[in-house]
Amino acid sequence: MPKTSESRAVGTPLPDPRRWKALIFIALAQLMVVLDATIVNIALPSAQQDLGISDANRQWVITAYALAFGGLLLFGGRIADLWGRKRTFVVGLIGFAAASALGGAAANEAMMLGSRALQGAFGALLAPAALSLLAVTFTDVRERAKAFGIYGAIAGGGGAVGLILGGFLTEYLNWRWTFFVNIPFAVVAAIGAYFVIREPAGGRNRSPLDIPGVVLSTLGLVSLVYGFTRAESDGWASGVTIGLFVASAVLLASFVLVESKVKSPLLPLRVLLERNRGGVYLSLGLAVIAMFGLFLFLTYYLQIVKGFSPVKTGFAFLPMMAGMITGSTQIGARLMTRVAPRWLMGPGFLVAAVGMLLLTQLEIGSSYAGLILPGQLLLGLGMGTAFMPAMSMATHGIEPRDAGVASAMVNTSQQVGGAIGTALLNTIAASATTAYLVDNAAGATNAQLLQAQAMVHGYASAIWWAVGILVVSATIAFTLITTGRPNTTVVASSDGESVEDELKIPVIAH
Repeated sequence: MPKTSESRAVGTPLPDPRRWKALIFIALAQLMVVLDATIVNIALPSAQQDLGISDANRQWVITAYALAFGGLLLFGGRIADLWGRKRTFVVGLIGFAAASALGGAAANEAMMLGSRALQGAFGALLAPAALSLLAVTFTDVRERAKAFGIYGAIAGGGGAVGLILGGFLTEYLNWRWTFFVNIPFAVVAAIGAYFVIREPAGGRNRSPLDIPGVVLSTLGLVSLVYGFTRAESDGWASGVTIGLFVASAVLLASFVLVESKVKSPLLPLRVLLERNRGGVYLSLGLAVIAMFGLFLFLTYYLQIVKGFSPVKTGFAFLPMMAGMITGSTQIGARLMTRVAPRWLMGPGFLVAAVGMLLLTQLEIGSSYAGLILPGQLLLGLGMGTAFMPAMSMATHGIEPRDAGVASAMVNTSQQVGGAIGTALLNTIAASATTAYLVDNAAGATNAQLLQAQAMVHGYASAIWWAVGILVVSATIAFTLITTGRPNTTVVASSDGESVEDELKIPVIAH
C-alpha cells in the first residue's frame, strides 16, 4: 500500500485506511459508465432488427442516453454535494442497474428508448459522484497521482473494452447481454461502496437547490448536444439545427447570468473562472472531440473496408487501450509529482496528434501492423499521459462543498465533447466522401471500389481536423495551465481539516 507523506502536520486527520479498497469500487463504477458509451454501438444493428426500430429512429438509442446524461450532469453534481457523494453514488448505481435491466428486457422501441434515457439520468448522478469521491478521499499528492492515474486509464481505455465486450456478447450470446452485463458491475460496486467508502465529514453543500439554474443548464446542454446530433443527420444549414444552436446559446448565456446573481448557484462561477481548472475543462473537451471521432471512423474502416468481425474489431483497439493505461499509470502518475501539469498535458496531446497524423494516411490497402497499430499506440500513450493530470487538476484546490459540481464539469466537457466530435467529424467525413465521388465518378470502372475509396478519403479528411483539434488542445494546456510543480507537503487548515499544498491552485474566495 502506498505510503502517505511523512510531512503531515500534527493534528491533521489520518487518511482513510480503506481508501485503496474504495478506489476499486469507484473505478468499477466508472468502467461500467464508460463501457456503456461504446458497448451498445456494437449491439445496435441486432437490437434494431429485433425490436423493429426504423432507420430514422435508431439514432435515438444513442441520443436518448447522451441527452439525459449530458443535460443532467451539472444537476447530478450539485445533488452529490447536497445529498452526500456516497449516497448519490449508491443511488446512481442502483438506478443504472435497474435501467439496464429494463433495456435488456425491452419488448419494443418505446421501452428501449425509455430505458436509455433512464440510464443517462442515473449516469449523470453516478459519474460526478464517483470523481468527487476520489477527489476528497485521496489528499496526499503521491497517492492522488496514483489514484487518478488508474481512474484516468479507465476513463480513457474503457471505451475500447466496450467494443471488445460488445462484440463478444453480440456475436456469441445476444444483444440483450450488452445491457444485462451492467447489473453485476453495479451490484458489486454498490455493495462495496456501502461498506467500504467513508466520505469525509463537513464536505456537503446544504444550500437550497438553484431551480432556475437546473432548468436553464439542462435545457441549454440538451439543445447543444441535440443540435450536433441533428447537424449530423439534417446538415449544418437546416433550420432545426440553427434553431437548436441559437436556443442553446441563449439558454446557456441566461444560465451564466443567473449563476452570477443567485445566492446559492448550481455552478458557482468560481469553479470555472479559476484559470487552471478552466484550461483543463476546455482542453479536455476538445481532445475528446478528436478521440471520439476516431473511434467511429476506425470502427467503420475495420468492419466495412477491412471486413473485420465485431470481436476482431474490438481486439484491434487493444493497442490504444494499452497505450492509455501505460501513459496514465506509468508516465502521468510517475511524473505528476515531479513536473508541472502542463508539461504532461501539452506534450501528451501533441504525441496523440502525431498518432492521429499517421492515421491520416489511411488507404484501402493500409496495413494494420504498419500504420494503424503505431498510430493507436501513440494516440493512447499521449491521451493517457494527458488525461491523468487533467482529471486530478479539474478537482484540485476546490472547496469540498463544490467537489461534486467541479467533477460534473469534467464529465460535461467529455460528454459534450464526445457528442460534438461524433457529429462534427462524421459530417466532415460525409462531405469529403461525397466530393470524392463527384470528382471521380466519370472515370470509375468499379463502383464498389470507388465507394470504398471515397469512404476512406472521407475518414482521412476528418482525421486531419482531429489532428488540428489536438494541437489546439495542447496550445490551451501550455498557455492556460500555469500552476507549478506539485509540492507534496500536507498542512493543516485553520479548521483542522487536511489541506494539501499541491499544485498551488488558489481557492477563489467567496
